[in-house]
Amino acid sequence: MHSELAGAVAPGSDHGWLSRERIVAKPGFNRWLVPPAALAIHLCIGMAYGLSVFWLPLSRALSIGQPAPAACPDMGVITALVTTTCDWRVSDLVIVFSIGIVMLGLSAAVFGGWLERAGPRKAGIAAALCWGGGFLIGALGVYLHQLWLVWLGMGLIGGIGLGLGYISPVSTLIKWFPDRRGMATGMAIMGFGGGAMIGSPLADGLIKTFRSAESVGVWQTLAVMGVGYIVFMLGGAFGYRVPPSGWRPDGWTPPAAKNAMIASGHVHLRDAHKTFQFWMIWLVLCLNVSAGIGVLALASPMLQEIFGGALIGLPGTGFSALDAGQKAQIAAIAAGFVGLLSLFNILGRFFWASMSDRIGRKLTYAIFFALGGVLYAAAPWAAGIGSQALFVGFFCVILSMYGGGFATIPAYLADVFGTQFVGAIHGRLLTAWSTAGIVGPFVVTKIREIQAAAGVQGADLYGRTMYVLAAFLGVGFVCNLLIRPLASRWFMSESERAALDAQAGTASARASGSFGIGRGGFSAGAALAWAVVGIPILWGIGITLSKAFILFR
Repeated sequence: MHSELAGAVAPGSDHGWLSRERIVAKPGFNRWLVPPAALAIHLCIGMAYGLSVFWLPLSRALSIGQPAPAACPDMGVITALVTTTCDWRVSDLVIVFSIGIVMLGLSAAVFGGWLERAGPRKAGIAAALCWGGGFLIGALGVYLHQLWLVWLGMGLIGGIGLGLGYISPVSTLIKWFPDRRGMATGMAIMGFGGGAMIGSPLADGLIKTFRSAESVGVWQTLAVMGVGYIVFMLGGAFGYRVPPSGWRPDGWTPPAAKNAMIASGHVHLRDAHKTFQFWMIWLVLCLNVSAGIGVLALASPMLQEIFGGALIGLPGTGFSALDAGQKAQIAAIAAGFVGLLSLFNILGRFFWASMSDRIGRKLTYAIFFALGGVLYAAAPWAAGIGSQALFVGFFCVILSMYGGGFATIPAYLADVFGTQFVGAIHGRLLTAWSTAGIVGPFVVTKIREIQAAAGVQGADLYGRTMYVLAAFLGVGFVCNLLIRPLASRWFMSESERAALDAQAGTASARASGSFGIGRGGFSAGAALAWAVVGIPILWGIGITLSKAFILFR
């Protein structure tokens, strides 16, 4: 049955149309069709970074057109969840993002093993229904003015979609591109960084379109985007294919003999977290993300408070001495700074992950920590001499390495633990991201509060923060140095791995061959698939650059 598939079907295996065995690629399938499928999902879930575009309009959902919000000063969180007469506070709405990021890490860890058994298509479909469905539930919550529905839909259920969507392509891409592991995962995870770059201006435009005297336009926007995300993500999910077990590109030889850091075996999911290496990589990701996400959380006020009037040609004028109009001017410049950082975050994901294929994952992370530490430590000096160009340049490089860390970590895991369970292992490792999402912003904001309370202003306000973040990266450098190849006792036997392949329906005697043109060239179909995801990316980059251009006027 299904002899045209390069795979054997195990007795008793799942024959459903969504089963993993049904998506084993046929000979002649072009592997370059898989990255656009992954990008289609990541570009949608990446809107998690852009949810803040909804908070201000929602804080005036009941009082639209009124001179003041329908506020209830003594309203507690429980009351806020169910009130229909009081406007929501921004602080209550921001919790949606926190719930989503926590659920991303938890769902990726919990469902990673299921993903490896079920395959990326099932996971992608589940992600589409959870993420897009979360927007639809959120739209209902806004329409009924029930905050608990917004938390449930966009936070809890949407967060599950985030986790499933984030890890769904990792294992598949690494197996399709054993010769370019970093580049393959970098292409997909680049999409997560670019999701807000597309989604935020799209949401802003839809809100303005739907806004009326009776509505702020948010519930309609959420409904439209929810349906759009479901359709786009389902298209990506149905584009997934997995290669037969052991498939290799023509002419490619595994580099294990040349690089001791690239394992020739595979570690079972049940054993990965028992190794010292797993926890060192967990710390490597956590520390890199903690430093970068802390800066992202305060990028706009940091630029405004450090340079103040110098941003608009008034050197020597502190932020507090500016009038409302001048503050609005520098706020626009700071928004351009944030946009530029976002762009470098996105581009760094592809650049550094691809670079890691050439220089190795361990050296790539050593560069992140060493260069990042130096730049963080030098940032107060650049601020002190009033060099906006150096200050902005330092943080553009820092944010490129922040994004690069996300994109490189799946390939690092594949090098150390093998590819059999890399998606599930990556899912468990993402708890480091959830941890960093709490630690980084807390440390940065707390230090700033202490400094501000002590009367510190200007460039000195963030100096201590930069040194603490440099120390984070110093610890990460040491953790990265401690990562060594695993002992042979951790790897599965060939018979155990063969049994898993047979169970999954991917076992094959065909260990090499051309899926596409040679080692993976473009076809007309691949070009069309890339256009579908590439056009929105280029649109988002154009808008981001236009906003960032104000920095250079």
